[in-house]
Amino acid sequence: MYLSSVLENAVNEFSRLPGVGKKTAFRFVLHLLKQEEGRRKALMDSIRDLNEKIISCERCHMAADTPICAICLSNTRNQHQICIVESLKDVIAIENTNQYHGVYHILGGVISPIDGVGPDDLNIESLEKRIRESEKAELIMALNPTIEGDTTIYYLSQRFKSYPTTISTISRGVAFGAELDYTDELTLGRSILSRLPYDMSIKK
Repeated sequence: MYLSSVLENAVNEFSRLPGVGKKTAFRFVLHLLKQEEGRRKALMDSIRDLNEKIISCERCHMAADTPICAICLSNTRNQHQICIVESLKDVIAIENTNQYHGVYHILGGVISPIDGVGPDDLNIESLEKRIRESEKAELIMALNPTIEGDTTIYYLSQRFKSYPTTISTISRGVAFGAELDYTDELTLGRSILSRLPYDMSIKK
């Protein structure tokens, strides 16, 4: 179809990206072929670095190029305020609001029995370790407002209720069933600032 197995392989790999079909992938490949060798090499180098240099932060599981990420090491961040999120894209969405100045903990998913995902599949043990090492932590549950997200919040609230922690959730300015990274920055920022104690959010 592409008259070259190399070209076909490149198209197939690009088409594996989210939202990229074969036609779009073919346009990407043709665009790269038109670029100078230096530009193509820069792209290849950046992809190689993703494979060889990006690691998971030992503390919060953020994508980083050092054992402890820059946010966890920052002296300007409130280390006792931990925002619990599902994935890196949620961190980016919250950071873009410029309304939050604590640290994060990436669970790597949510509890979903139908998908075979239980507590042991998430980064909960490391979160509990952080809570034990903190004199008093505020846990801000910023999970997507879905049944799975709410189930995870409930599980965490029960697991950590014996620790000296304050648990809050983002306010429901974020519609139920929505995803944080698709929520506009103003709404998400206000939801962080107007967060509610978890017990109160249940009653409402």
